[in-house]
Amino acid sequence: MEGNGGYDVRHYSLDLKYDPDYDQLDGVVTITAKATQDLSSFDLDLSGMDVERVKVDRHKADYKRKGQELVITPRKGIRKGATFKAVVTYGGVPQTIVGSPIVFGSPYGFLHTPDGAFVGGEPNGASTWFPVNDHPSDKATYDYTITVPAGLKAVSNGLLTNHRSESASFSRRARSTKANVFKWREDSPMASYLTTIDIGKWDIKSGKTPGGLNNYTAVDPVLLANQPNAVNFFFDTTSEVTDLWAKTFGPYPFSTTGAIADDARFNGQPLGFSLETQGKPVYSAVRDTGTIAHELAHQWFGDSVSPARWKDVWLNESFATWVQWWWAEKHGGTTVHDQARATYASRPFPDPAGRPFWSVVTADPQRDTMFNQRVYSGGGMALQFLREKIGDEKWFALLRTWVAQHRYGNAKTEDFTALAEKVSGQDLDAFFKDWIYSPTKPALP
Repeated sequence: MEGNGGYDVRHYSLDLKYDPDYDQLDGVVTITAKATQDLSSFDLDLSGMDVERVKVDRHKADYKRKGQELVITPRKGIRKGATFKAVVTYGGVPQTIVGSPIVFGSPYGFLHTPDGAFVGGEPNGASTWFPVNDHPSDKATYDYTITVPAGLKAVSNGLLTNHRSESASFSRRARSTKANVFKWREDSPMASYLTTIDIGKWDIKSGKTPGGLNNYTAVDPVLLANQPNAVNFFFDTTSEVTDLWAKTFGPYPFSTTGAIADDARFNGQPLGFSLETQGKPVYSAVRDTGTIAHELAHQWFGDSVSPARWKDVWLNESFATWVQWWWAEKHGGTTVHDQARATYASRPFPDPAGRPFWSVVTADPQRDTMFNQRVYSGGGMALQFLREKIGDEKWFALLRTWVAQHRYGNAKTEDFTALAEKVSGQDLDAFFKDWIYSPTKPALP
């Protein structure tokens, strides 16, 4: 997987121009980082795209490409503890990731849509459109300046701080043209896989949730043909869910909640995914309330508390799955107790050929099966059995303590299992061995 050592990025400033007529993205990205060791050179992740020049602390730097690595050699070395700025000027047509077994072959990353672009980057799509230290352990704040042709809007993470119209030049056009410029700022630490830029003809509703949180919802008007109330549906459901989760798990961690719902297609075929991005999950069509509940659960479990290593991704997905089940129960659906047992009963052991489930280890699922159902519903039922073992009072205390302790940080499975033992006062080693570390089907507890 992507990711590089030797430095800690503090802030990314992305100045981007996107021209959908040519699928062309041109950017100047300024990276402010602190060296964690003496550096004679350092790497960024960048897949595809053409690099025009690199500067480090205002001086021209040498660079070379090695696969998806951009290897940068500054004019002079950087001392451990020093803060430095790297500026990369680049451009090209961002390539959609297609055929990766990680996401079952579904296209993801930078998606070229009929009216612009839609970005769902987990786990490694960020490096297809900007130079980045593409690992969840290196969180940073971000600001974006996104210039698009007139008639289009750009939505991104955080808060919209400025919007203006001006004349701009795009690299593939002979003369300058009318354009819109949008400035967005994400001032909470963010893992790179949670970044998004979404460009198109948005219908936008912005306001507050009943609990007083900012809500910025953008919906592709094409979706309104089949569901005329889609804007209010996303806005209202997002408000209800965000306020409920804030009451349940602790204060909402970011400056805004919201939704970005696009008519996202690849080669004309609708895409079937929804994905957490920080502050505003992205949806490739109108989705049900359970999906919205799941993606917004990630604002706590995955976005504020992010995995330290990709093998810890169950800390995102199992938790959001359990929360989605709990949402269904609270709205008159199946109880989580019954849902966990139905999941258990529906999965034979040994796994049928070509359908791995129990053989995938929840807490170490391996790269190509990191989004296997064992990490979602398998971990969801493990969490429900943990809840039943320790009781509701300690269960909800555990979840609230977990998100409070690791707010804006990264965490490992071992951190969670240790906290569960501390909060519950129980020895849970055998439980976790059976339910998250074992490649077999345990007996029902």
